[in-house]
Amino acid sequence: MKEFYNNYSEIDNFQNWKIGIYTRLSNADKKDENLKQSESIDNQIELLHRFVKFKGWHILKTYIDDGYSGTNFDRPDFKRMINDIESGEINLIITKDLSRLGRDYIETGYYVEKYFPLKNVRYIALNDTFDTNNTNNDMTPFKSVINDTYARDTSKKVRSILMTMALNGKSIKAFQPYGLKKDPDNKNNVLIDEEVSQNVYNIFMMYKSGMSKKEICNYLEEHHVLTPPKHIDGIIL
Repeated sequence: MKEFYNNYSEIDNFQNWKIGIYTRLSNADKKDENLKQSESIDNQIELLHRFVKFKGWHILKTYIDDGYSGTNFDRPDFKRMINDIESGEINLIITKDLSRLGRDYIETGYYVEKYFPLKNVRYIALNDTFDTNNTNNDMTPFKSVINDTYARDTSKKVRSILMTMALNGKSIKAFQPYGLKKDPDNKNNVLIDEEVSQNVYNIFMMYKSGMSKKEICNYLEEHHVLTPPKHIDGIIL
């Protein structure tokens, strides 16, 4: 373990590092049986804490984006980390590996190759033995491409699964359209909502008869028909 840690630059003891550790776990990672345990937030934090302790450093801030994709950099704690870099609070960022920082090749490359050096911020991806203080990082672009490809492949698989479910008549939505409801015994099945099915029929017939949308809305209001959000929330006026 010490030999592994010592891959990093020995100028460490001559600079005051203000360290932030960044961790991320996507919902797709959580569902992958091969990843959800090894890539868990707790696992990432533990590994990074061991490394920082070994180096005799002190962690100033911890950033956690749990449930956020690596292909999207619009993440709450990632943005908080960038703000701390801009304000000078942090000058060393450590992640478990490059994929935790991001899985988009272009965006990840921008931060690693352009942004961090411009802000005089050192970046370490521990498991990839990547350190911006070292010049021997030739494999980094290839690893970023692999991470990007993995994310795209996962996205395609998810879309394929959802499409198959939809074609088989299974629900893929969190909320159903007005007039339908989820089967309480099977979340992938959809049932007719008997409480409002007559309202749906009436709306269709009124529109078919030539009534305008405003006229239909006025009719529904006059007859105290609950709007879809109020019906879902169980609000009775």
